[in-house]
Amino acid sequence: MVKIGDLSIKTPIIQGGMAIRVSMAKLAASVANEGGLGVIAGTTLSIEELKSEIKKARDMIVNKGGALGVNIMYAATNFMELVKASIEEKVDVIIFGAGFSRDIFEVAKGTGVKIVPIVSTLKLAKISQKLGADAIVVEGGNAGGHLGTDLDSWDIVEDIAKNIDIPVFGAGGVITPEDAQRMMNLGVSGVQMGSRFVASEECEIDRKFKEMYINAKEGDIVRMMSSAGLPANAIISPFVEKIREDRADRPTKCIKCLKKCTYKFCVNERLVRGHSGDFEGGIFFAGKDAWKINEILSVKEIFDRFKKVFKE
Repeated sequence: MVKIGDLSIKTPIIQGGMAIRVSMAKLAASVANEGGLGVIAGTTLSIEELKSEIKKARDMIVNKGGALGVNIMYAATNFMELVKASIEEKVDVIIFGAGFSRDIFEVAKGTGVKIVPIVSTLKLAKISQKLGADAIVVEGGNAGGHLGTDLDSWDIVEDIAKNIDIPVFGAGGVITPEDAQRMMNLGVSGVQMGSRFVASEECEIDRKFKEMYINAKEGDIVRMMSSAGLPANAIISPFVEKIREDRADRPTKCIKCLKKCTYKFCVNERLVRGHSGDFEGGIFFAGKDAWKINEILSVKEIFDRFKKVFKE
């Protein structure tokens, strides 16, 4: 068990908040029912859609011991509106990354909602603690999606965990129970896993996307530059190759979903196409070690395999 402020979580696993529309109510609720922190990815959802997903997840959570969170990219234009909507719906935790907000701590003060920033440096971890963060996720450059450092989690987690008094969750490279044990040995309170939950029965994406994880070999996950101006890890695909060669198709329409954008392509549109199984035109974010995944499991099966790591 781990405590985030006065919130107790039975199994110290955070399911990564994977946008766009990868981590939704069904996956988050399944994780919470197993005693973990299930997370809905709020980025690019409308306020109504986010509130609807939170309510849907709450209705599906029938077991005690877990918790429900929302992950929102600071880089999203409607970041603060989504934060306020999450607080209104009384989620247990808000996790945020892809940039840093100081205002969020003031907005959440006194609401009971726990605030957990994703950081990649000791400096930002200390600032987070000083501002009132309830816990932090330390994410390395081996994680999936948008990244804040080139260093792998294994190179940065221990130093931060030793110098911070609030719970630290290690993220990046946690695919197997052995990886989770390796992360726990660095002094963290728990782990965050994204890629492992993509290849779960409850994850609401096209099966083709899940099979790309299963079929990926070592070296198939490459670094690309997102139009959000941040590096990211993705499975090699025709469109990712275009991005890496600077010949990606420019967007034909724009909904201004990001505070800053290179407009070289629409990462929002391409992620959605990937999640729909469009191999030619989609982007398939994945952690650098997602090639270790060789089967689609239920969330319960994933927890059953990992629980042994956290037994006291």
